[in-house]
Amino acid sequence: MRLVVSCHDRVGLAKDILVVLEQYGINLMAIDASNKGFLYLQFAQVSFDTLSALMPQIRKVESVSDVRTVSFMPSEQEHYALKTLLKTLPDCVFSLDAKGRIRIINESALVTLAMSELDVIDEPLNHWVQGVNFNRWLSEPQVLAQTAKVQIGEREFLAEMLPIYLPDDQDKHILAGAVVSLKSLARLGKQFNALQNQSQGFETVLAVSDKMKLVVGQARRMAQLDAPLLITGETGTGKELMARACHDASLRRDHPFIAINCAALPDSAAEEELFGFVSHGQVVKRGFFEEAQGGTVFLDEIAEMSKAAQVKLLRLLQDGCFRRIGGDEEVRVDVRIICSTQKNLADLCQQGSFREDLYYRIHVLSLHMPALRERRVDIIPLTEMFLEHYSQQLSSPLRRISASCRDHLLTYAWPGNVRQLKNAVFRAVSIWDGSTELTVEQLKLPSYAEGFGYFDNAFEGTLDEAMKQFESSLLRRLYPAFPSTRQLAKKLGVSHTAIANKLRDYQISKPKS
Repeated sequence: MRLVVSCHDRVGLAKDILVVLEQYGINLMAIDASNKGFLYLQFAQVSFDTLSALMPQIRKVESVSDVRTVSFMPSEQEHYALKTLLKTLPDCVFSLDAKGRIRIINESALVTLAMSELDVIDEPLNHWVQGVNFNRWLSEPQVLAQTAKVQIGEREFLAEMLPIYLPDDQDKHILAGAVVSLKSLARLGKQFNALQNQSQGFETVLAVSDKMKLVVGQARRMAQLDAPLLITGETGTGKELMARACHDASLRRDHPFIAINCAALPDSAAEEELFGFVSHGQVVKRGFFEEAQGGTVFLDEIAEMSKAAQVKLLRLLQDGCFRRIGGDEEVRVDVRIICSTQKNLADLCQQGSFREDLYYRIHVLSLHMPALRERRVDIIPLTEMFLEHYSQQLSSPLRRISASCRDHLLTYAWPGNVRQLKNAVFRAVSIWDGSTELTVEQLKLPSYAEGFGYFDNAFEGTLDEAMKQFESSLLRRLYPAFPSTRQLAKKLGVSHTAIANKLRDYQISKPKS
């Protein structure tokens, strides 16, 4: 039960109110005084009849103008506001007493230490944090704020150490302890870049594995060149991220970077969107290439570009100019073109669905983004990076990755690559259930077998039925690339008669030419 008493300040007011409470056998649990004419009281819950009799008696006390119930005390609000703030902060925060012992610790710090609150309260911070003697710092004649590099195990942090001083009756200040905040060096770098509004370039690309380090090294060199760049790789491997990093690290960094998904452009609108539109001699729409003047145009899924747009793009790459739809004027632009695809453009050229001369124009420089299953060393660092990012974005406490979850992350096939991992971590953080660990169940990854695709955990049927499903799916995928029974039979190492029988059994018809 909580009451707020509106009153005029006078000596003995609190004592008179306590006398009234004593008459009703009420033990006061807390009292907050405000210099704005309010006195807050907290005591155990009482009956409605007792409260109805108590409040008029308090109103009769001299200098009291009103009494009413409230939901919380000011000190409670401050306490829970501070607790909520500490809980959602991604940085490790410790409140120490004057001897360097932990008095308050936030969720992120507990996760970093992998300890429970009961195990660390009243213990010296130096049990876990090395690099600074906190007890010696707090024992100095004049304790000043400091910044120092410290370590927890093998991880490095930047410690911001702020002393807490309380005023005494002689207007002096007494040291009560300190607040220590630990920032990881990676997080500190992100904050600095955001503050300076600087392009991060390849700092956004995480590369721990040797294979990814090699790709980033190649990309750094190619970023400085103005020739067209083709980035290949499966879906979700980070082709656009690499293209943007190349732009940010180039001399064009101060000009626009425009990303265009060619698969999302209808054939009827592709030319207009890319090159602009003129009507009755007036420019109705400027295309993406004009908008990107001086910068970079990233053509994602270039294999999906319409035939007409391919012709105009080839002209742009050859001469640096083009004509808007409906216009006669030559438009000259200075842009660098970076393309990406998850398809084999050389095969598409042979099939006639992609211009061979355009392929050679965009394939001057090339990068291949490895699949996540080919760079498994990067999986845990990527998970930790996404976990920190989304925990901060969604104001959720930072969690550690459970041992079973680590094993599952490393053995999963990741058909959707980095994008799938990123989405899985976002989903887990967004439905946080109060746990301190990221678990396999929270990731909700669909079952997947490499070579077989996704499958249902609740599959019902025989092994023979499952094998027939796989066999049918495999033949449907391969037949267009090997469009005769002999070619397909040679590819699969069986007789062409067996292939012909299976194609008939599964009702798979010959691909249309």
